[in-house]
Amino acid sequence: MTWTAPEATRTPGSLVAGERETLTGFLNWFRSTLLQKCAGLTGEQLAERTVPPSNLALLGLVRHMAKVERTWFRQRFAGQELEPMYDPAKGKDADFEDLDPARAAEDYARLVEECRLADEIVAGASLDDTFTHNGEVYSLRLIHVHMISEYARHIGHADLVRERLDGVTGA
Repeated sequence: MTWTAPEATRTPGSLVAGERETLTGFLNWFRSTLLQKCAGLTGEQLAERTVPPSNLALLGLVRHMAKVERTWFRQRFAGQELEPMYDPAKGKDADFEDLDPARAAEDYARLVEECRLADEIVAGASLDDTFTHNGEVYSLRLIHVHMISEYARHIGHADLVRERLDGVTGA
């Protein structure tokens, strides 16, 4: 049986909430938007590179965002020492280059799990909590803003890839 990415429900955040709820709401909306861009596609479709010469594929974006979630929330903010998500021997772009349609369900589940773990880590933290990375001090607030911008940029890519795959467009 061929795996197909499930439907994803996007829940809009409040338009009048405080800072924390607004940032969390937008981040969750963008996370679910990426999953929605994948909905109904098989692993083979998710791995297809539709905008040559770019190496972009929806599966690569899913893998990349799982790595970004893990890096910013678990490794940098929480200070967890974790093994690399993808084979370092395959280069820094292994998340985009080393695509296997047979692992699409696993890669998709990994993104969902990294989002869950990120939310768990920050649940009791303040947006003002900080960490140091490469000699620079960062706040949890900055991570939220960075993640929202990272998702927004890549959802634009996902729009193009999805439209080339099967003509589906939309927010």
